[in-house]
Amino acid sequence: MKTPLTLVVGATPNPERYSFLATALLEEKGYAVYPFGIKKGQINNTAIINEWPVQGTVDTVTLYLGPAAQSEYLEAIIALAPRRIIFNPGTENPILASLAAKNGIETMEACTLVLLKTGQY
Repeated sequence: MKTPLTLVVGATPNPERYSFLATALLEEKGYAVYPFGIKKGQINNTAIINEWPVQGTVDTVTLYLGPAAQSEYLEAIIALAPRRIIFNPGTENPILASLAAKNGIETMEACTLVLLKTGQY
């Protein structure tokens, strides 16, 4: 059985970035992952995807873009109708959090890596 899909917004091929580490750990733990980024490249054996996912397919959105960089994705994130949005440290965005709340989407200010490593994901 495939696990619910996690959209990693801000995926990068740079192994020193948290989005890279989170994508790798999600995969290692058996989660289905959609690494969305503007750069082409790989995260281990997974290609970074440069096309936005289809509405209705995403359970969790985990953010690795700061609020200014998120602005062009606000409507697209809400349109996906995910179950939850995780604001990793430095990505907190009251505008997106408010939009999410109005649309019945759970939000968390948390670190995806910590959630995964502590079994709270």
